[in-house]
Amino acid sequence: MDVGEKLKEARLAKDISLDSLQEKTKIQKRYLVAIEEGNFNILPGKFYTRAFIKEYASAVGINPDELMTDHKEELPPTEEEEENVQYSRIQRTRKESKSDKESRSSSIIPTVTVILLIIAIIAVAIFFLRQSSSSNEGEPVEDNNTDSSTIITDSDDSGNGNDAAADDSEENNDDEGNEDEEQETEENEEVSVEVVEEGTGSSPTSVLEISNVSDEAVLTLESADADLNSWLDVTGGDDESLFSGNFDAEASPLEIDISDEDSVLLNIGNSSAVTISVDGTDIEYPTSAIHQRLELQIGN
Repeated sequence: MDVGEKLKEARLAKDISLDSLQEKTKIQKRYLVAIEEGNFNILPGKFYTRAFIKEYASAVGINPDELMTDHKEELPPTEEEEENVQYSRIQRTRKESKSDKESRSSSIIPTVTVILLIIAIIAVAIFFLRQSSSSNEGEPVEDNNTDSSTIITDSDDSGNGNDAAADDSEENNDDEGNEDEEQETEENEEVSVEVVEEGTGSSPTSVLEISNVSDEAVLTLESADADLNSWLDVTGGDDESLFSGNFDAEASPLEIDISDEDSVLLNIGNSSAVTISVDGTDIEYPTSAIHQRLELQIGN
């Protein structure tokens, strides 16, 4: 039995008419008939095909996730699955670029450290050689003809050695200070949001890249107004449903752990009723459309 026949059988078993089902699910009657007959090409899109089937299943008492799993081969693939290869390549390229930068940075630091260490050793060696040379001369024999200018010159040379060691020490301190500042700057980076693709039409699909998220990244959805509500569907990787249903002030705030997700799809029926943030950073809608879909590409 295919998915349409199973849904129709469940509807008839519960004695639910198509008109009643339309009122309950807010899905047009012609779409409900198309689902029962397996004419998915009549539906407005692949994503809506899956969303409408889930809503139909819930309305007639069938577990939508189990239904989608059992009939996965019958259903059209989502746009996210078709574009997954392209997004994966983009992510892989960015990760490889980031890895190369980190590798070059990590290879430079040991080299600089070794050079500074060698300079410091040479400076210390020169200093002790000069001190040893002065000690070997012993107490000078009194001689009225001793050229005092020579002694003054030796003193100056010793002073230059100390100055060189001091300069090398200052360079070491400056380099350590710069490394600390760079590390502190990296730790203070905030979540970055970049619009990769802005959707068009009355129900646009937009792609956003979310960078610098924490290892325990959290997606937070909140009701924008106590008098407003929206239909909300949140899907993670492998088409895993993270939330599906009506979203209002009673369900707010909704916090979802996305630390293990590479991408998250949001399908929002009334965007003005829902605010979105990741790790405390607000995500603005790319367009002003009432119904929007957002593909969040998650990166560290």
